[in-house]
Amino acid sequence: MNFSELFKQSNQLCRLSPDGRYSAVCVQYRLVIRDARTLQVLHLYTCLDQIQYVEWSADSLFILCAMYKRGLVQVWSLEQPDWHCKIDEGSAGLVASRWSPDGRHILNTTEFHLRITVWSLCTKSVSYIKYPKTCQHGMDFTKNGHYMALAERRDCKDHISIFVCSEWQLLRHFETETQDLAGIEWSPNSCVLAVWDSCLEYKILLYSLDGRLLSTYSAYEWSLGVKSVAWSPSSQLLAIGSYDEKVRMLNHVTWGKLAELEHLPTIRNPKSVIYKEVENRQRQNGDDLSFPPILTDKSSLFSSESKYEICQPPVELLVVKPDADRANPKLGVGMLAFSPDNRFLATRNDNMPNTVWIWDVQKLKQYVVLEQLSAVKSFQWDPCRARLAICTGSNKVYLWSPAGCLTVQIPAEGSFQVLSLHWHPNGESIMLLSKDQMCVCYLDTADES
Repeated sequence: MNFSELFKQSNQLCRLSPDGRYSAVCVQYRLVIRDARTLQVLHLYTCLDQIQYVEWSADSLFILCAMYKRGLVQVWSLEQPDWHCKIDEGSAGLVASRWSPDGRHILNTTEFHLRITVWSLCTKSVSYIKYPKTCQHGMDFTKNGHYMALAERRDCKDHISIFVCSEWQLLRHFETETQDLAGIEWSPNSCVLAVWDSCLEYKILLYSLDGRLLSTYSAYEWSLGVKSVAWSPSSQLLAIGSYDEKVRMLNHVTWGKLAELEHLPTIRNPKSVIYKEVENRQRQNGDDLSFPPILTDKSSLFSSESKYEICQPPVELLVVKPDADRANPKLGVGMLAFSPDNRFLATRNDNMPNTVWIWDVQKLKQYVVLEQLSAVKSFQWDPCRARLAICTGSNKVYLWSPAGCLTVQIPAEGSFQVLSLHWHPNGESIMLLSKDQMCVCYLDTADES
């Protein structure tokens, strides 16, 4: 396992291209394109203002940079570095921008969600979509790129519009049985659209491509409901993370509940496998210390190393009591992710922030539990195999696979605290991001489990 040197970045705006050839790194108003393998600088673009969002086109030939404060989007070409495009939304403002699946149209959402503007890079034509709903997951494309579903709010009621992406024509428009729609997501096979209500009402609705309501699921009433949703790669399971600290698994045949996965504060099952991160602080070489020792944020009298130990049940997990007086309490299952081979589901219960739960999808039961020393900031599966990378805001990255787990300290000078990470599409490296720096961790695929 090797690490690259550190590079500057801003706002954790670093993205790997879908084909895995390039990495885009934003530094204030500059966009740096590097070779993803060698990290050699290939292109350097200068934008008109500080970049607030960046996204690759699906074919990796174009990259857009959004500057929301100025209502601007700039598009750069990798094939023709001299070509560029500027889109100015003017007085309408800009709050979101993204590519269409064909990589030749850009969808801009104006302020107050008044409309979505579809800009064509090929014909320079412009079309408008009215009434987009103000919610975090209000637009989603099918995996094959043929259709787009959009949540809308008309006459104080929620609706869904399904568009054909090739012509941007309306295919279906229907009203949903939600009080305040919070999100939508297509299944990976592009056949079923999951729609969920706000956290105030537990309701999951499943629609077919032609707008038929296939099923409705509600686990309970009069309490905070759905917090997170994830489809399995096979589209056969839908995992629902709830505020009651459980994950419910629905099957694709009857859309009924297969299992409830509980996140208990005490693990008593004698067959449970629990990895606990333990720290051993080693005193530094006396020759390197001044007297009296000068301690800063970036240095310490002791060097901190950690490793995993297997604990025997019963094990008490760290539980943080949420503040009931604040909005969006840190309670319930807020992070869900299936492994690419459909074997495992990783979850984090937000009021047990230091713990990652890994479940066996075939047996629908707990497989392993990882307890970290710090709160888990992010985790992500290797795109090619069952291997999970975890970061906790420390100078370490953690890897788990069915063969075991390990902790790796990043050999960087000073303080490099990993806040988020991105796998390379081939699973051979991981991009690690701190507050204002990034580096790449190269994994030895010959030793993969």
